[in-house]
This record gives sequence, structure tokens and C-alpha cells, in this order.
Amino acid sequence: MKKRVVITVALVAALGGGAYKFALAKPAEPEHKVDGFGYVLPREFVVNLDGDRFAKVSVSLLLLEDTVFPEEEGKPPEGFGPLEQEALVRDIVTDVITGTPASSLIRRSGRRRLKKRIVKRLRAETDVLVEDVLLMDVTVQ
Repeated sequence: MKKRVVITVALVAALGGGAYKFALAKPAEPEHKVDGFGYVLPREFVVNLDGDRFAKVSVSLLLLEDTVFPEEEGKPPEGFGPLEQEALVRDIVTDVITGTPASSLIRRSGRRRLKKRIVKRLRAETDVLVEDVLLMDVTVQ
């Protein structure tokens, strides 16, 4: 008889806990896999590579949450976005990629090294709060 009471109490407690979890409790906030947000540079890059080859690359910056875009009076020039030091960012990206061997953009390990070099220079030479650089579309000819 005691076993039935214990089993019944355990079953009621388990059902009550399950009902609370699914019906009444607030769902847990999903943990973000990426901190920050992506900012796609509005124009693609066409750069000369080593050995008379060239590449066309679309670039996005993973910016920290603290990044603030200035209030603009009017529109930025055609093909440019609201990022304050965008011209400097474009110059650094172009400088790092220009003259590299095509294999650096074709191979995953080469792209990782290029991205690290770009991030390092952006952090050292600009005020842009960049977390990472994403090379979204890469065409090498």
C-alpha cells in the first residue's frame, strides 16, 4: 500500500513539474551564437592579385553591439553606407588583399589568414568596433 502512495505522489509531482515547464514557465532566452551584427560593405572589391590575376570580393564586417551609426543629414554618396570610416576600411581591405597569391583567397586557410590581417589592421588603424571580417562572395580569375 505504501508503495502505491509513493508511486502516485511521484507521478503527480512529475506531471505537475512537466505541466509547469511547458505551460507556465517562461521559455529560456536562447543563447546567441554571434555577438554583434553584420554590416555589409555596399560595394564589392575588385583587386589585383599576384601573377596577373584578379579577384572580386564582397565583404561584411561583424561589428560589436556598441557600434553607433551617426545620424545623417542627407544620404551618403551612391554605393557607400553610413559607416563613419568606411573609406579607411575599404582602403585597408584593398591593401591587404592586393598582391596576394590567388591561392590565399581560394584556400580556406589562406582566407582565414587574410581575415585575421584585416581585423588586426582595422583595430589598429580605425575606430570601427570590428569583431570579425566575413568574405561573403569570392571570385578569382
